[in-house]
Amino acid sequence: MISIKRPTRPTRTARRLAAALAVPVLLLTAACGSDSGNSGNSADAEETQESESNAPWPLATVTGAVGEEPAIEVPDGAETSSETVVTVLEEGDGPTVAENDYLRVSLLARGLKEDEEDLVNTWSPRTAEDQQTEGSEGSEGSGETAGQEDAEPVYAALQMGKEDLLPLAVTDPLVGKPEGSRVVIQGAASELIGAVAENVGFQPGDSVVFVYDIVTVIDPLSMAEGEQAAAGPGMPEVQAGEPEAASITVPEGEEPPAEIQQQVLIEGDGAEVKANQQLIVQYTGVKWSDGEKFDSSWDHGGASKFPIGAGGVIAGWDETLVGKHVGDRVLLVIPPEKAYGVTEEGAEPAHELADQTLVFVVDILDAI
Repeated sequence: MISIKRPTRPTRTARRLAAALAVPVLLLTAACGSDSGNSGNSADAEETQESESNAPWPLATVTGAVGEEPAIEVPDGAETSSETVVTVLEEGDGPTVAENDYLRVSLLARGLKEDEEDLVNTWSPRTAEDQQTEGSEGSEGSGETAGQEDAEPVYAALQMGKEDLLPLAVTDPLVGKPEGSRVVIQGAASELIGAVAENVGFQPGDSVVFVYDIVTVIDPLSMAEGEQAAAGPGMPEVQAGEPEAASITVPEGEEPPAEIQQQVLIEGDGAEVKANQQLIVQYTGVKWSDGEKFDSSWDHGGASKFPIGAGGVIAGWDETLVGKHVGDRVLLVIPPEKAYGVTEEGAEPAHELADQTLVFVVDILDAI
């Protein structure tokens, strides 16, 4: 029998959530279908499809200021292309996007047929009522409810070099572009979004455009900054001044607390964390029982991204990190029932950390 060991990170599940982009992504959930006609596998049909896919397609014109919803038009006599085209319409002056960086972006993606619906539009996110009508899953990330006309802007959270719902073909070109830029990526739907293209109604030869505003670039090796407070009575001691896993010292000889304990060690001045956002964090976790580290984001190359307040992480994180602020460093002591559970008598542990009180130090780098 193959034994599947759950991850030691504080996720309940390894499956990708549609909320991972912090917006409803029609691209991977819609099932528009396509009228493909004869679906035979003859060489002639394959050759025809390949020929249509490589046929020149008209390039759209994108207008509008950075920070505002772009307008996309295909003028008469538009220039054509048979290869992907990347254009920087406005170049920002912020830090340059590097491999593995996290990005906060505004995004509009659309096919170039007449009256084509948006695939993704963070400037005009669907309401909860829309999502229920469409029966889509994973809408948690939008944080939108019906009737929120004055809602705060919605953004997408991306990590470079990781296929995180959006294919690499439509995110890799952002590497090397400065924060504050507006970047347009146009290409054949089959090339940019792969096999998904047919599932959402694209035909061979159809093209698609992605317009990004790069709002924030987040270094995956960054940390919370500021003077760190001393740990409170009965709380573990923390040393976390270097870009490495925090050193956490559990009080010697003390029994673990029965309830969640928390303390903000560094107070950030960023936005308040809200339920259903994507949290970008550095974290280190140790066991109260012996003080041994069981996991850290630093062991995985830097910051990690998790949905918060949506049941995608252990309950102790959901209950404590919602309401904190970007820039905070938070010390958490989480009993088993709010972590990986308590093992019933006579049963095998469902998780290697079941029955353990866990101690975390979490730096909140962004909430998107």
